[in-house]
Amino acid sequence: MGDHKNLSNNLAAEKIKELAEDIKSCMFCTYKGDSLQSRPMSVQKIDEQGHLWFLSDKRSSKNQEITENSKVELFFAQPHDKFLTLHGNASILFDRHTIKELWNPIIKVWMPEGEEDPNLSVIKVIPEDGYYWNNKHGKMVAIAKMTIALVSGQTMDDGIEGNLSL
Repeated sequence: MGDHKNLSNNLAAEKIKELAEDIKSCMFCTYKGDSLQSRPMSVQKIDEQGHLWFLSDKRSSKNQEITENSKVELFFAQPHDKFLTLHGNASILFDRHTIKELWNPIIKVWMPEGEEDPNLSVIKVIPEDGYYWNNKHGKMVAIAKMTIALVSGQTMDDGIEGNLSL
């Protein structure tokens, strides 16, 4: 069994920033009634408070679902290395300055009119809590330990995990 270390407030925000910036993409989940709706999204920014910022088309189903229910779930994963689950609330913003700050040319694939597209919106997620797991010594050491555990039949967990509360 790995180490367990719960983090709160600033330490939780630092862990969110560390993991989400490294993994970059998540399954962004909203609610349609009682049903969880999921789609992949790339986070554009994680601020010092652990808030996550995304760009989205204001006409999208996710924006509509956030308007009806602000509760969201974010699932980040980098196999054998890093995992992060966040539960929080999302809001939709239309601030042109923030859109310009978050803009990345690859987004033009989805928003062909670019950063001036009138349908471009910002989704800001404020996490309330979550859970993380990552290994202590990097991906290669984790894979080596997993291989040894598989061959030897011994547990060799190199992970550290815990609850996050903000």
